[in-house]
Amino acid sequence: MSSPVVLRRRFTIFTLGVSMSRVLSTEQAKAAIGQVQSIITGGFTDQISALDAQGRVLSDPNVWDGPLAAEFRGSTWPETKAALDKAKEELEQLRGQLQKISQDIFSAGGGA
Repeated sequence: MSSPVVLRRRFTIFTLGVSMSRVLSTEQAKAAIGQVQSIITGGFTDQISALDAQGRVLSDPNVWDGPLAAEFRGSTWPETKAALDKAKEELEQLRGQLQKISQDIFSAGGGA
């Protein structure tokens, strides 16, 4: 088992009025960080981009038209696209945060 590693973020535990910090990084945590990063960069954001591309196709009245298509173009797709864009942005922020945490773990001596 790896020894605990100090990270920049600290969690404070109060016990009988005494403040103690505990920071722990296990191999399982490092593996989970890697898996989340892999999911984000290895396909999830690509799938969001693919959805966006198909939504743009369906938003073209020369490709698809009619009352339901107009509703899709006017409200369904713009709302969905905004949610997808936000999700993609938040996933990229998460990936960046996890990269920073991973770097802190390795620089603190927790890397193998």
